[in-house]
Amino acid sequence: MRTPRNDSLEAHTPERTCILSRRTASREELIRLALSPDGEVAPDVRARAPGRGAWIGVAKTELDTANAKGKLKGALQRAFKTNDVTVPADLGDRIAAALRQAALDRLGLEARGGTLINGNDKVDAAARSGKVHLLIHAADAGEDGRRKLDQAWRVGGGGPRGLEFPEERTILSMALGRENVVHIALTDPAAARRVSHAIDRWLAFIAPDAGLEGGSAAVGAGVGNELNEGTK
Repeated sequence: MRTPRNDSLEAHTPERTCILSRRTASREELIRLALSPDGEVAPDVRARAPGRGAWIGVAKTELDTANAKGKLKGALQRAFKTNDVTVPADLGDRIAAALRQAALDRLGLEARGGTLINGNDKVDAAARSGKVHLLIHAADAGEDGRRKLDQAWRVGGGGPRGLEFPEERTILSMALGRENVVHIALTDPAAARRVSHAIDRWLAFIAPDAGLEGGSAAVGAGVGNELNEGTK
């Protein structure tokens, strides 16, 4: 799995090892799995569940293959130090759903915190004045609208183009508690970094070939490296 762009994290967070690839990385780049009281493995993408955890750093296709072949169960048994482990056949789907929800929740938190704006006119004005640190378009946003706001962002010294969020405006509107959310701008550098990280983690798992280091959430110049919470 290609890792999200959080180079500074290694100096600030503990490292963990993927149970499948044996790759060592910052825990912010990996995905934690937890064991329920009845022995079923579940995603713990916020790394808050009590007890021993297991960490994965592979994409969904690799995890699904390892699960189908029984390799994942063996690795989990070793990680949890017990044979009483049940691995759901759809674990990959459950992880993807949890990462998706984490990204949507992150956007909702930033909206409530006042670091996120939406609406063509507001986003255009902020982008041209250099106040936008991350630009996001809904999957069903019109090409003309995207192009105009991307240009406005470039004029203001931002990235080359906004990120196409892999959900349509209906989902974004529900996540933000606002109507008809098609284009989003993060106006705070730390908030932009948090949102970028949440989206990159999700995309790195479900679509690593999309290119998280070239098709990822492009963050404008001047963005800080804070992933503290705001990050809870």
